[in-house]
Amino acid sequence: MDFESDNTAGAAPEIIAAIKRANAGTQTSYGEDAVTARITERLSELFERRVAVFPVATGTAANSLTLATLTPHHGAILCHEGAHIYEDECGAPEFYSGGAKLVPIAGAHGKLTAATLRQALSHFPRGDVHRVQPAAISVTQATERGTSYSIDEICAIGEVAKANSLALHMDGARFANALAFLKCKAADVTWRAGVDAMSLGLTKNGALAAEAVIFFDPARAADVVFRRKRGGHLFSKMRFVSAQIEAMLDGGLWMRLAQHANAMAQRLGSGLAALPGIVLADPIEANEVFAQLPNKQTLKALQTAGARFYVWGPSSDQPLIRLVCSFATTEAEIEAFIAVARRAAG
Repeated sequence: MDFESDNTAGAAPEIIAAIKRANAGTQTSYGEDAVTARITERLSELFERRVAVFPVATGTAANSLTLATLTPHHGAILCHEGAHIYEDECGAPEFYSGGAKLVPIAGAHGKLTAATLRQALSHFPRGDVHRVQPAAISVTQATERGTSYSIDEICAIGEVAKANSLALHMDGARFANALAFLKCKAADVTWRAGVDAMSLGLTKNGALAAEAVIFFDPARAADVVFRRKRGGHLFSKMRFVSAQIEAMLDGGLWMRLAQHANAMAQRLGSGLAALPGIVLADPIEANEVFAQLPNKQTLKALQTAGARFYVWGPSSDQPLIRLVCSFATTEAEIEAFIAVARRAAG
């Protein structure tokens, strides 16, 4: 019953097989290999326009390199107060950008809105030499609370970005899960909605270690190659990272894995919501479930039974827990967890 994170699962068998195939023979190094060239074509097809693609191994690198490219040293990046770039990346976006300021904004269910962004922007007068100058907005898709921005929501934020000459970045660590929930084209919820660049995450969805920096206007990505090298993320054997991305796209593997994780989260959430005293704190629109327990005894019972998960937020008499499903989550795990919760809840 391991619901601690989708990072705790191993790699999908198809990914391991792809890495083994990439291990045969020799390939030109530092991303000049045939596999890396192919993923640029494949991702351009997926997003229905020519994109610039830069494979990296971690989401922190992808987010930080992208935001550093979009934001000057004196710039500000507006993001949700629970965003991974604000809470969990140890200042990497600030470090890579040379000092850009992250501005956290509150929002229900992990989301920014056009209205809250306009209000936040009103506190940063343009041209005031004493204030950082807004340069970018960052949204997380799916959010840190397991919700997904709709096309209309991203379009509204994109309009705010455009009206204020800001870049719009998307942290897509769980983009596949959001896309599986929304059932739309990748282009419709990214560049067509105003997104300029994104971090496409695949590791949480079953890759071994594979993320991609994607710029929807290749002209804006001219210096990413230098930033990636200077930041220590230009792999000499890049083909092993690129092979994972290619395998994810082959036959829609990334969607199948995300759909399974989402389905397991729906099953888990439905089972918990039917129990007395347990309340779901957020809509389940990806592969995460946030459940408020009736008391600490229920929490203790789950932990004693060996279930793994995060207790979210400060200590409370009604603890909020985060449960994350992955491509490897089984129905048996779901049913075992619900059974323990049922007994504890009486």
